[in-house]
Amino acid sequence: MLLSVVVSAHRVQGYLRAALESVTGQAPAENGPADRELIVVGAPDDGPELAIAREFAAHDPRVRVLALDRPWDTGAARNAGAAAARGTYLLFLDGDGLLLPGAMAEISVRLAEDRPDVLRLGHDRIDWWGRTRPGEALPAAGNQLFRRAFWDTHRLRFTDGPYDDVLPVHRAAFLASDAGALASLDRTCVRHRVRRTGTFATTPGRAHFGVIDAYERLAAETGGDPRIPAARTAHLTAVLDDPGRTAPGDRAAFFRAAGLPGRYAAHRRGKAVRAVRARVRAIARAGRKSLRARVMRALYRVDLHRPLDPNLAVYGAYWNRGVACNPAAVYAKARELVPHIHGVWAVSSRHRDRMPPGVPYVIEGSRAYWRTMATATYLVNNSSFPGGFTKRPGQVYLQTHHGTPLKTMGLDQLPYPALTKGVSFERIVAHTDQWDFSLSANPHSTEIWDRVYPSSYEQLPYGYPRNDILCGATAERTGKVRAELGIAPGSTVLLYAPTHRDYREGFLPRLDLERLVRELGPGCVLLVRAHYFYGRSAGTAAGDQVVDVTGHPHVEELFLAADGLITDYSSLMFDYACLDRPIITYVPDWDAYRAARGVYVDLLSGRPGDTPGAVATTEDELREVLRSGAWRSPEADALRAAFRSRFCPYDDGRAAERVVRKVFPVRSN
Repeated sequence: MLLSVVVSAHRVQGYLRAALESVTGQAPAENGPADRELIVVGAPDDGPELAIAREFAAHDPRVRVLALDRPWDTGAARNAGAAAARGTYLLFLDGDGLLLPGAMAEISVRLAEDRPDVLRLGHDRIDWWGRTRPGEALPAAGNQLFRRAFWDTHRLRFTDGPYDDVLPVHRAAFLASDAGALASLDRTCVRHRVRRTGTFATTPGRAHFGVIDAYERLAAETGGDPRIPAARTAHLTAVLDDPGRTAPGDRAAFFRAAGLPGRYAAHRRGKAVRAVRARVRAIARAGRKSLRARVMRALYRVDLHRPLDPNLAVYGAYWNRGVACNPAAVYAKARELVPHIHGVWAVSSRHRDRMPPGVPYVIEGSRAYWRTMATATYLVNNSSFPGGFTKRPGQVYLQTHHGTPLKTMGLDQLPYPALTKGVSFERIVAHTDQWDFSLSANPHSTEIWDRVYPSSYEQLPYGYPRNDILCGATAERTGKVRAELGIAPGSTVLLYAPTHRDYREGFLPRLDLERLVRELGPGCVLLVRAHYFYGRSAGTAAGDQVVDVTGHPHVEELFLAADGLITDYSSLMFDYACLDRPIITYVPDWDAYRAARGVYVDLLSGRPGDTPGAVATTEDELREVLRSGAWRSPEADALRAAFRSRFCPYDDGRAAERVVRKVFPVRSN
């Protein structure tokens, strides 16, 4: 076996899957698929990373999974992987790294030439904006291969604590260079995905003084090798120049500890210049705001000096469209469990008529809105609060989201410029910095949110509160909802709920609704719900068998009324799956949608866990699926069971309670 790839996997759940796929998906080198093994080392707490790794191991014998028997330490994880390795060479890949396509073949060819002890690989970095830059010139464990026999002979090991690779990587380079066995491969083989938050490299503090100690250990073990000072100066200077590592208040102390004279004053001068430039830009932006907005913001800044109200919570949903979705379910449960918390809804003036009687609200942009935003201790939303606000110390922001991600979200939308025209990704990232909690409907969502909304919030794997009503569905409740919709008893009810298309304006169903219900017979009723982006009506002709329910305030009640769901790329399918009722995927524009928006789940693959049931790509296929009964066949039931297992593991009817008890101070009786 040529290569053992050791992956240290800790707090990388949103990145690990792609890292593992980048290794297992490499085309075979001359030795065939057995040219590599993948050893994933995780923390002892059996977290989500180990679950992802075991998923790979269950389908690929080249993947092995290890769990540390001690508290997490990156160096210890790498040592454990190296000890278990069987390959001729070792590669230590971070859980957020990637082995680029074709790298395995290039590595194989290069190693066949002279079998070096150390092979340095070409590498680059890609940040959360998708910008690719050359890799750092500093040697690191993740951008080179080590011959395993060489590694073991010289008893190379990673150290505990920060900067664990300084000692073994430099020792390996010195030894290999002295033996004429240090080689390079110019081709870019490894890509490091630079994360915005949540890593040691993005957490400033005195822990980074550990790099100084690392070079002292290196000097001690090598007898003061003359090559160390140059390497030390380059590395320590890089740490100093990185704001993610050295906090401003620590710079002077770092300079003294590192013994790097003459640079501190230059750093301070540079910082002062940057501050002046930032202030000039801020003044220019302020001058462009409207007078009313400037007045409101001025009053808002005054309100920011008021004390926070510990018993005030502000809610919002779908960009201030009214009481809906997860925030509505949290609001209802909070009234039950924390009645001392006064809940107020933020609503747009265009949607104030949607507010139920007796529910407190403030109009977006009003004086009351800004005062509420300034003084509420709790903020709950499934999208964002418009207008921009300053999150104060002591405020608690719960982001509930409003669907399991099927289509690309957040920073994953960067490769789709036609889709994101006018979107400010800087604002998206700034918004995520305000979150304290991010609600997750399932492990798939947790992985995606972690990567596409990079910040330091806490993930809550609790399920969606809006689906609690579905977990306790009864025939009596279903009958009541149907009666309110005017549906005759005994009818077969199908809910048609397609999502919007970013590349098309207006609701234009790719389906002849009247013809469909005629062919299905008088006992069939088709409920039609257009996406909320299209307003409150689908614009379809009214009739006994086709009912426009776009304006219905609660989609969960429509779920209860429906015997089956017909949808395309809408996240409603993940919620409807809680009911364990048939789901029909109707995707006549699959190729166009996937190209324009990108998807995480291949609905047409037919794989258990990906496809929720019967599939149709044309109207004729859809009619046949319904007429033949394929939509509720044993095959469709089996697909739905796997889909539910993957996407509904937390749905037990108590999600709202879990959320309220986590976010709000629940008083004991």
